[in-house]
Amino acid sequence: MIAEFNGFEISPVHNGDAWKICDFCVANSDRLKRYFPKTLEQNLNPTLSQLFVETKVKQFENNDEYLFTLKQSETRELAGLIYLKELDWDKKQGEFAYAVSYTFKGKCLISKAIKTLSTYAFEELGLETLQIISHKDNLSSVKVASNNGFKWQKTLLNEYTPPNEVALDMELYELYNER
Repeated sequence: MIAEFNGFEISPVHNGDAWKICDFCVANSDRLKRYFPKTLEQNLNPTLSQLFVETKVKQFENNDEYLFTLKQSETRELAGLIYLKELDWDKKQGEFAYAVSYTFKGKCLISKAIKTLSTYAFEELGLETLQIISHKDNLSSVKVASNNGFKWQKTLLNEYTPPNEVALDMELYELYNER
């Protein structure tokens, strides 16, 4: 476990998480299909989820990408997934991406998790710059960035193309290690 707050725990993904991630993705498919289509398609059944988790555990161990789970401590229900991805160890930079279950939406859980994981990324991983890339209309994601001191940098033109849609401009937010 990395940290806990308000009855929730942040942990690195582990091999026992496959069923929970599958359930999370299927139950939240409407929330995931636009911005997390690959995660969704890789977790549509338990077999796919097991392969997904095995890959993510290896990526974590190899410092290629970090996937964290956010679980309710008492029930062990998966409340959210948080990625630290697009790692550039030369620039000491990484990007957060996150999704929260519809049952936990609006409770500021992802904001609190990003605060904790930002400290972890700076102090434990040695990163210097953290990024959040969000669409301007994804107000919940923009709020996570602003709640954690990430500053708007620029608009990234045609940065992301959701399935069956035209390319979207995305907003880049950054947080710097101010040691």
